[in-house]
Amino acid sequence: MSVEQTACEDLKAFERRLTEVNACLRPATIRWRIILFLISVSTAVGAWYWLKDPNTSAVSFTQSLLNHPFFTISCLILIFLFTIGIHKRVIAPSIIISRTRIVLNDFNMSCDDTGKLILKPRPTLT
Repeated sequence: MSVEQTACEDLKAFERRLTEVNACLRPATIRWRIILFLISVSTAVGAWYWLKDPNTSAVSFTQSLLNHPFFTISCLILIFLFTIGIHKRVIAPSIIISRTRIVLNDFNMSCDDTGKLILKPRPTLT
């Protein structure tokens, strides 16, 4: 095999692997997005009821949180999710693709959002 054929096969293998990694991350990313959405809505609803309660201003902060366990628990879960890095897991494929684009730019290439390689025209020497 010639050098160009070997390079072409390597690029095809790299593209297959990149699209495979991207495709494997999509289901997990969707699950994390759903979890983040649900807990965010739960926290917002709990906050609404917590703020609308007339006893909230009359009692201490701790007692107010104890009076509204739904809001307290959903806030704690939201804080825990951000502590374990849900904000990175929600956009994991985008992070990988953007970093790959940075590296591929050195080789005069790019990729689309699914991981397919885009070959740019060779620069001309003048």
